[in-house]
This record gives sequence, C-alpha cells and structure tokens, in this order.
Amino acid sequence: MSSTIDTSTEHGHPHGEPHGVAQAQPHNSNDIQEFQDFYAVIPAGGTGTRLWPLSREAKPKFLYDLLGQGRTLIQSTYDRLEHVAGHGHVAVSTGWRHVAAIREQLPQLDENDIFAEPVPRDSTAAIALATAVLARRHGAHVVVGSFAADHVIRGAASFARAVREAVATARAGYVTTIGIAASRPSTAFGYIHQGRSLAADVPDAPSARLVERFVEKPDAATAQAYLSTGEYRWNAGMFVMRADVLLRHLRDYKPRMYDAISTIADAYLAGGDAIDEAMATHWSGIEKIAFDYSVAEPLSVQGGVAMIPGDFGWDDIGDFNSVAALLPSANEQNIKILGDRECVSYIDSAGDVVVPAAGRTIALLGVDDMVVVDTPDALLVAPRARSQEVKNMVAHLRQEGHDELL
Repeated sequence: MSSTIDTSTEHGHPHGEPHGVAQAQPHNSNDIQEFQDFYAVIPAGGTGTRLWPLSREAKPKFLYDLLGQGRTLIQSTYDRLEHVAGHGHVAVSTGWRHVAAIREQLPQLDENDIFAEPVPRDSTAAIALATAVLARRHGAHVVVGSFAADHVIRGAASFARAVREAVATARAGYVTTIGIAASRPSTAFGYIHQGRSLAADVPDAPSARLVERFVEKPDAATAQAYLSTGEYRWNAGMFVMRADVLLRHLRDYKPRMYDAISTIADAYLAGGDAIDEAMATHWSGIEKIAFDYSVAEPLSVQGGVAMIPGDFGWDDIGDFNSVAALLPSANEQNIKILGDRECVSYIDSAGDVVVPAAGRTIALLGVDDMVVVDTPDALLVAPRARSQEVKNMVAHLRQEGHDELL
C-alpha cells in the first residue's frame, strides 16, 4: 500500500493556510530568500505537428531557437524561472525520448529534476507527478508552479512580479493562474472570466482576482464580446498552487489518478529500478486529460481558483504565422526568414515565411503570403492563411504511412 502525503486543510482559513509559511514577498527580483518554498515545473511535451517539418515528434518546437536569439524556447523558459525561483528550484517534466536533448540544452539541471514519461498523458499527470515528488522531497506545503516550455515572454520584471503574487495567493490556499491581457479578440485561446478582488484576503497579492469560470475557445463574435467587457483574459495554462492543495483536489476529482501518481511518487523516493517498475505498471493506465479540465475548471465553480493579471508580452507559438509575428522583416516586402538569409532569393514576392533548414537556396518568384519550410527530407509549401492546418498535413502523412517523416 502506497504512502500518501497529508492533504488535509487547517481550520483557520477556508482554503487551508498552513502554519509557519511566510507570507512576505521579496522586494526585488534578486531576493529569492522568501521563495525557498517555491518550485517551478516546466512541462515539455508536444508531438511536433504544428511547425512540421521543422519540428518533429523526436524534436518538438521547445528544442529550437525560433527567435534567432541564441537560446531555445526551453532554455529561455528555464532562465526566466530560475531567475525567480533560484537554482535547484526548477524541474522539467517531459517524454523519455527528449531527456537526452534536455540534458544537453540544460546541463545545469540536476538529473533528479527531470521527470521522464514513457508515454504522454497530458498536463494533469505531468504536473501531478512532479508535484507529488516535490512534496515528498521538500514538504507537503511547498508551492509548485507549472509553466509551459514553448511560450515566448517579453518583460522579465513584469513576469516576475506576476509569479510573486501568484505564489502569495497559492500560499493562501488557492489554485492560482496567470491571466494574459487580451490584445485582440483571438479565437485561438481559451479565456478566463475574472471576478472580485482578493486583495483583502491576500495582502501580498494586491492584483489577485477570483476566477468566475474558464471558457473554451470562442467564435469571433463571442471573443469580441469578451474583449469589450474588460473582464476576460487569455488562459495561458500557467498554474501555481500548494502541493497539498493540488493533491487534495486531485484525490477528490480523480481518485484513480491520485492513487497511481502516489505510488509512482513513492517509487521516486526509493529510486533505481523502483521508478521503472512503477512507471511500467501504472503510468500508461493514467487518464489522459488536461489540467484545466481535471482540476481548474471544476474548482473554479467552487470558488477555489484565483487569477493574477499578467501584463507582460506573451506569445504561444502555435503555427508559422505565430513565428512570423516574432521575426524581423528581411525586406520592405515583409518576408520573414528563420535561418540563413543568404539561402533565400526573391523577386516580386511579399509576405512569405521562409525556413531554409536544408542549407540550400530557396528562390521565390512571384510568390506572396506563403509558408516555405525546406528540410533535408521534407518540403512544406502552404498559404500563410492555412498555417493552422499544418497539423492536418501531418495526420495525412501518417495515414499514408510516412512515419519516417513525423
């Protein structure tokens, strides 16, 4: 019978504020002493379908430098989180096939802080396993934050301030998310409907708001209506919570998953072959479900989810159009090039996104608003307006038996 950590709540606070946990926040980004109870987890998954053929199953987009800044997406994410949480307080949850690449790109990451999954089971399992292990190592009341490996964030100071407030709100017992200011009525993101202020409940988080509900990706008219109210923010999937709070809700909402995760987390403490045996026995049977659906959405109905406004620049690179928006134009015709500009020649062409990853010359003649991605074994040519459909092309190739290209 596996042991479990204490997920009970104290009676002095509706969300279970633990005794002896400091509420004060650091005064600047270099003061991490008050963050000794905070651990950041980077879920690094993906199937490489949205930026195919540049990204593949074996090398998803988080392993690429898509901005030409000398750091890959996961390296930038690690840098950002280590700056807030401190060295030794950042972990990565990823598929077993990506472990070697992550170790190469993040040599400062301790091997015990990489949680490797034999098969993907979506974000709930990834976050829950890392949380359960960290709770066993450092105590049930540690605060754990989940931040995706492939997001682009501009404004490090603003990001750090939002995380600090999220940690304070999590210490107070809320599952806390960071809501992104909606700059346009996007239909590509889910939304968060913010409620009343929680500043009186959490003095160290003056901008904290209660979450009324999470809503799915809307149509264009609904997205415009959301934007006009000023009460909705984009859901970026960033969550910060105390370990005991998360595991208690997981036990209530998904008891079978809780039992399996608890057994595997116990095996992590034992180490060695115990981890492989527990993974082989329990992991593949765990329900595949996103954290939003398993915990955040049902808990928001009960008033247990808070939101911190994130007023920093944020991008979720979901297709080649997203990549193009972050790259400088190569000429007055707004051609965007990811890679060696010397490999691209053009006449009477405009608005194209070009990725010369094969190292050979790409010549554009009278080509407008197209995506051209050239790799050694595959070439993609598609209208920019259909960038979101690249994943459909990958599915088509799979159906045709071209697994070697995926």
